[in-house]
Amino acid sequence: MSSNKSSLMALTVGAIGVVYGDIGTSVLYALKEVFGSGHVAFTPENIYGILSIFFWTLTTIVSVKYVTLVLRADNHGEGGLVAMLALASQSVKDKPQLRKVLLMVGIFGTCLFYGDGVITPAISVLSAVEGLEIVSPAFTKAVIPLTLLILFALFVVQKRGTTGIGKFFGPITLVWFAAIA
Repeated sequence: MSSNKSSLMALTVGAIGVVYGDIGTSVLYALKEVFGSGHVAFTPENIYGILSIFFWTLTTIVSVKYVTLVLRADNHGEGGLVAMLALASQSVKDKPQLRKVLLMVGIFGTCLFYGDGVITPAISVLSAVEGLEIVSPAFTKAVIPLTLLILFALFVVQKRGTTGIGKFFGPITLVWFAAIA
């Protein structure tokens, strides 16, 4: 394999670990919430049905929200919520009241984004570690300390940048996706 192909492969696997790791862990706590309450029977048909709902929800959100809306919001090479706000604000220059409303909506959306960024790692790790309780109830007392230890380790490793995290979590995420496929 040439150097360019192996570099591209390493970059792709690393990106999977950084970008798609959150989506992969969502399955853990979503399935726990669906079947944990006892309202939905744990049968193969229900498992396939719930996984189908997950798949089509993600597919629809990505197709509609990102492909048709977010990817078209290009503010001189910038993207995301702030770029969309800037573009929307430019289109209503002559309406100061509407610009204020757009600013408030943009600030609210940014707050939601940062809030999600803060709480998602904790929820993902906690949900994954809570799976140990299914293996043995003896792990119940270890869930919180182990979660804190893992989160601390993640934030210590994070200072090395996304490259280091991607090298570590990329292969793990790839194996996880193969397991849940």
